[in-house]
Amino acid sequence: MPSAILITYEDEESFQEAMGLCEAAGYEIVHIIRQRFLKKPKYGIGGGVLEKLVGVTEALDPDVIIFDEILKTSQNYNLASKLNKLVLDRESLILDIFERRASTDESLLQVKLAKLVYERVHAKEKIRLTRKGEKPGFQGIGIFESDVYARDIQRRANTVRSKLVKAGKQRELHREGRRRQGFKTISLAGYTSSGKSTLFNSLTGENTEESSELFTTLNTKTRRVTIKKEPYLLSDTVGFIGKLPAYMIEAFNSTLEELLYTNAVVVVIDSSDYLEDYEHKLRTCISTLDRMGVERSKMIFALNKLDLIPYEELEEKIAMVEDFGTRKIMTISAKTGENLEELKELIARTIN
Repeated sequence: MPSAILITYEDEESFQEAMGLCEAAGYEIVHIIRQRFLKKPKYGIGGGVLEKLVGVTEALDPDVIIFDEILKTSQNYNLASKLNKLVLDRESLILDIFERRASTDESLLQVKLAKLVYERVHAKEKIRLTRKGEKPGFQGIGIFESDVYARDIQRRANTVRSKLVKAGKQRELHREGRRRQGFKTISLAGYTSSGKSTLFNSLTGENTEESSELFTTLNTKTRRVTIKKEPYLLSDTVGFIGKLPAYMIEAFNSTLEELLYTNAVVVVIDSSDYLEDYEHKLRTCISTLDRMGVERSKMIFALNKLDLIPYEELEEKIAMVEDFGTRKIMTISAKTGENLEELKELIARTIN
C-alpha cells in the first residue's frame, strides 16, 4: 500500500472525509497536518508549516503528499518542487478513486473524460512551469508545445464524449422502452456513504456491494420493485461529495441524467451524522440536484440510519430539511427495515 502525508483541515468533518478519501484511494497515511486555512497564495500552507513539512517528508519519505483542497497548478508546482514529491490535491485524489471504482465500459469512459478535462484545465500552466527547466513532479507531463498539447487533450476528450453520447442515446432508448411498458421510475440520490446501496438492496432484494467507503457506486443500477402491487423501476446513482467540481458532475452526466427523467428522487441522508456534518451534506445534496435541474417537487428526503440515533435528536434534523421548503420527509433504517413501507407509500403518493 503506497504511503502518504495528509494535509487537511482542523475541523473533524473535513478530517474524517479526507481520511475516507485516502482510504478509498488505497493510501496508508503516515503523518497528518491539520490546519485552519489551506488557501495561502504560494503553497496553500504558510512558510512555517511548509518548513516542518519538508523535514517530515525527508524523514518519512512517503510516496505522495495529499492536499485536501483544490490547488492551483502553480501551487502544486511550488509544493512538489519544494518537497520533491508528487502532490495530489482533492480533485486528483477523487479522480484516482473514480478510476479504481469504475467497473463498466461507460463508467470507465466517464472517468477518462473527467481526467482529460482536469488535464486540459491545467495544461497551459503546466507547460509554462515545465519550461522553467525544473522538475515539478507532475504526473508525466513531458515537454510539449502548449497548443499541440492542448489540442491533443481536446481531441481525446471529444472522442470520449462521442462514445458517451452514443451510450446516452442507448440509455434514452431504454427509458422510452420503460415508458411504453408503463413503468414509473424512482432514483436514489445522496451523499456518498449515506446508505443508498443498503436502501437499494432492502427495497429490491438485491445484494449489490455495500460499504462505508466512498464512491462504491459509479454506474447506475436499475431493478424492479413492487409498491402497492404496482411495478416500479428503482435506480441507484453515484454519490455526491463536497467540493466536487462541476466538470466531474458533467463527466458523469450520462449516469446522473436518470435523476432528471425519473418520476421521484429519494434523497438519502445519514441522520446519525453530527449536526454540522449533517447540515453540510444536506446542503451539498440539494445544491447538486438544483445545479443539475432536478425539480424540488420530485424530491423525497429519507433520513437514514434511524437505528443509530435517539429519536429526540431527529426533530432538529427534520426541521433543517423543512427549511428547504419540503414536507416530503421519512425517517428510516435501511438496515433494519424500519419505516420502509411508509417510505414506499410516500413514493407512491408523490408519483401518482
